[in-house]
Amino acid sequence: MPIGRNYTGRWRLTPGRLLGIGFVRLYQIVFSPLVGGHCRHIPTCSEYAYEAVARHGLLRGGWLSARRVARCGPFGKAGLDPVPTECRRHRH
Repeated sequence: MPIGRNYTGRWRLTPGRLLGIGFVRLYQIVFSPLVGGHCRHIPTCSEYAYEAVARHGLLRGGWLSARRVARCGPFGKAGLDPVPTECRRHRH
């Protein structure tokens, strides 16, 4: 994992990605300190969302992020949960 908080790889600068990354950064700067560091996953949900949107775009990355937050409930598992490098459109 990179030392920095967010994904440092290359990603296309599209309006949707910039909007999504902006929302994630706003959360990280304003709301995350109020919530506290209680995440059971590596990377944290906001880091996961940042990378998912950067890699896969606003819609697909947003969907991956929403699924990740849903797994963060009290009965979910903990541990390493990286962003998939490729997303499959259809499951066979």
